[in-house]
Amino acid sequence: MEHGPNNLAFYICGCLLLLIGLIKLPAAVRRRHDTALRAAVAVLVTGAAVFFLTAPDSIALVNQVTGIQNFAAPLAYSALMANSGASLLLIINWRAARPEQTRRASRMCVAVSCAAILALHVLFWLGDAPVEQRTLFDGYYAETPYIREMILLYLLVQGGATLTASVLCWRWSREVTGSLRAGLLILVPSFLLHVAYDIVKLVAVVARWTGRHWDFLIDQVAPLAAAPSALLAVTGFALPLVGPRLASALHAVRRLRELTPLWKELQAVPAPVSVRIALPWFSTPAVRLTARVTAIFDALLSIAPYYDAEARDRAFETAIRGGASRAQAAVSADAAMIVIAVDRRRSQTRPGEAAAGPTWSTDDVVRLSRDLTSPLVLQFRRLNGAAESRSI
Repeated sequence: MEHGPNNLAFYICGCLLLLIGLIKLPAAVRRRHDTALRAAVAVLVTGAAVFFLTAPDSIALVNQVTGIQNFAAPLAYSALMANSGASLLLIINWRAARPEQTRRASRMCVAVSCAAILALHVLFWLGDAPVEQRTLFDGYYAETPYIREMILLYLLVQGGATLTASVLCWRWSREVTGSLRAGLLILVPSFLLHVAYDIVKLVAVVARWTGRHWDFLIDQVAPLAAAPSALLAVTGFALPLVGPRLASALHAVRRLRELTPLWKELQAVPAPVSVRIALPWFSTPAVRLTARVTAIFDALLSIAPYYDAEARDRAFETAIRGGASRAQAAVSADAAMIVIAVDRRRSQTRPGEAAAGPTWSTDDVVRLSRDLTSPLVLQFRRLNGAAESRSI
């Protein structure tokens, strides 16, 4: 069984996984037909069970409470096999495939896992393990009838499941992109490390059959693969879940930064209340972006009567003469017109010929904000600063 530096590390990891699983549980109950979500909850809960049941103090407690020597062993093995089966089930349901193919593979995965767990307990009850072993159960009982078969069943089924999961993750990673691909590529070494863990233990068991005592492989070498495997597994499964939200948050933060010049330009405009509302500190970047875009459009609507068609045309022609493309020149001209309109709104000076209010999208507003620091707009800002002349 897995062992770590101390019980506290096991219980902290178990509590974290259980907490995440409980947070996801209500959604899994509501969405009964979402097999992927239910499998994700199963991975989290069984993972927590693995940490709880394999802590050395837990092993002693289970044996003491049940009054059955080494009963902690089949319980821990059951949790490990259930976690491997749930992980494989989640990967099967993550991958886009024909519904009937996914259902058939899911049923087979669940059936094999349940049958293996049942067989594991039957073998334990048929065998005899009277001497408590908290850390060297696999080696100590490697030659005991039925217990030997139970250990082999656990190692082979778990190793086969994790090896299959690693192959599926590798194949699927070549078909997808983004955070899902990153998560799958992290899961590949995680599962391979678990396979290595099982192989190391299997080598120690086989060594017992040949009269060699390589028990150090069980309690010293194998845990070196178990710890990073668990960490990579949690990261790999979490990344596809949080990756899209993280990407969305980063996109919102980038947009907020890009809109800052235009936001500052329009802060002098006595626009509707939405421009001045301060959001709570815990507001997400997406909420802040929505509020800022709304406020910007409100302010642009407020200065619309001060748009100057002639000033815009002159700015456009200046940009064209400077070598800008027509699309870029149009953006620069609109940005210059906004700067002039803000100044006229502040001084209550009406333009000679008002421009029709342009129709801008959010992407257009972002481009306008970027262009506020361009040389052309800066030039128009300086020229427009003369008190006597409000035209360029």
